[in-house]
Amino acid sequence: MLSERERERYKRQIMLFGDEGQERLKKAHIFIAGAGGLGSPVSLYLAVAGIGTITIVDMDTVDQTNLNRQILHADRDIGRKKAVSAGEKLCAINPDIRVHAIDTRIDEASAARLIGNADGIVDAMDNYPARYLLNDCAVRKKIPLFHGAIRGFYGQATTVLPGKTPCLKCIFPKAPPEEVFPVIGVTAGVIGTVQATEVIKFLLGSGDLLTNRIFVWDGMAGRAEEICAERISCCPACGGLTHETGGRKK
Repeated sequence: MLSERERERYKRQIMLFGDEGQERLKKAHIFIAGAGGLGSPVSLYLAVAGIGTITIVDMDTVDQTNLNRQILHADRDIGRKKAVSAGEKLCAINPDIRVHAIDTRIDEASAARLIGNADGIVDAMDNYPARYLLNDCAVRKKIPLFHGAIRGFYGQATTVLPGKTPCLKCIFPKAPPEEVFPVIGVTAGVIGTVQATEVIKFLLGSGDLLTNRIFVWDGMAGRAEEICAERISCCPACGGLTHETGGRKK
């Protein structure tokens, strides 16, 4: 049940989806991989929306070069662990939610344990090996994956429902070369808020998710486009999966 404090805090969005919808958000647990450029807007907007439990994982330390886009962190956080900084900010912005901020590496040995029984996985990483690892966990656990990626003024997002839609391996069979890529904070803001919107729609069981399609943002042209995506029957990650994941029911 929602407290009176929560009813007041979420009053304007309860107008959209009622007490039942807000209670769904309160009961939800979302896992966010990364507390950087994408993880910042995703976690902030999920926190203020009232997602009841947020787990955010990052093993890096705040560096001055992060501050043009990683809005969870400020100048005073330079040299601190991103997980610690992120946890403080999210708890401060909404003390009515639970935040598990974990300073560790997401790897083959830890990924499944860290994700646990989360209702959704947010890909806020900056490299494809880590994304593929999240994708594999999402497929095995049959948990939705909300993908986002950015480069310069360009970004992309898609939502993976294991067994129903193409997974990341279907869409991107080969990882692009690793690089230190340019990025501007506004692009992270656009794609991160798209990912957060997808999470909220999934939990509410409403709207049209970015499934079977890739949202592509061209900030220089001020234009968004879509690319259709299809499952690959021989995909090494999801080829044999038949279970369909739907909206969260409470």
